[in-house]
Amino acid sequence: MARSVLVTGGAGFIGSQVCKRLAAAGIVPVAYDTLEKGHDWAVKWGPLERGDIGDATMLADVLRRHACDAVIHLAGYIEVGESMRDPERYRHNNVTKSRTLIETAEAHGVAHFVFSSTCAVYGTPRTRLLAETHPFGPVSVYGETKLAVEEMLRAPGRRLRAIALRYFNAAGADPDGEVGEAHDPESHLMPLAIDALLGVGRPLTIYGDDYDTPDGTGVRDFVHVADLADAHVRALDYLAAGGSAPALNLGSGHGYSVRQLIDATARIAGQRVPHSVGPRRPGDAGLLVADTTLVRHELGWTPTYDLDAQIAHALRWRRSMPR
Repeated sequence: MARSVLVTGGAGFIGSQVCKRLAAAGIVPVAYDTLEKGHDWAVKWGPLERGDIGDATMLADVLRRHACDAVIHLAGYIEVGESMRDPERYRHNNVTKSRTLIETAEAHGVAHFVFSSTCAVYGTPRTRLLAETHPFGPVSVYGETKLAVEEMLRAPGRRLRAIALRYFNAAGADPDGEVGEAHDPESHLMPLAIDALLGVGRPLTIYGDDYDTPDGTGVRDFVHVADLADAHVRALDYLAAGGSAPALNLGSGHGYSVRQLIDATARIAGQRVPHSVGPRRPGDAGLLVADTTLVRHELGWTPTYDLDAQIAHALRWRRSMPR
């Protein structure tokens, strides 16, 4: 009987790709999702259990029926701006409900727990590259909630073994074109730029062009969603083998500005991206680029898709995706 892993948020952009990668490794991915943000059409590689991570009774039933021995926790609200406007909603959903998930998983003998965290736990960078040893200092409620869950997982006396994967900017789409990003409303830079170019979205707004960066726009580290998914499977193996790093950065180690991404998208698509410049958003940092030394050493993980491939895959997906 194949082992099963519970994937919270398994009907989402990253979750569906993680499920695909788990299935390829011979593991049954049990997608657990409210479908508030996810989509049932994205669940293709294992069963879908529709439920809330704050529902301990439902969680216990699903963990027991599917005999899940690990959890990959990707469910949560992810919008920086929204977290600043409605902080209590974010704290309740991302922190309080995650506590229920962790405690329920632990009570039912789950051995390993992989948590979807974020580079937003670091706050304002003090160095060009952000290493896992960088001081914490989230400048958004979103980042604050992710840090709170990391701290829960590190609490003394925890019986399950856990690792936090601190994402930088997840981008691209399934290389085979089967699933991809489909948020409503969409707020991520790459799909917004592509939708503006395709004429199915409004012109892109650049939020601030007065940062201390080469062209004044924010610099980000983009990593392909398929590479992220691969890291999650490696993280499960790492925990099973006794790996002990509490957190690892998932990024490419290369920074690209908003303007560079716009220019690359226009070059690959062969047409201009309509855009304008607006004010900075609260909670945004000017420069967020990963130091990936530790993850390369601990997981043997190296991203395989560069920025051009990310844009090309996302462009193909958004031309044909369900809307």
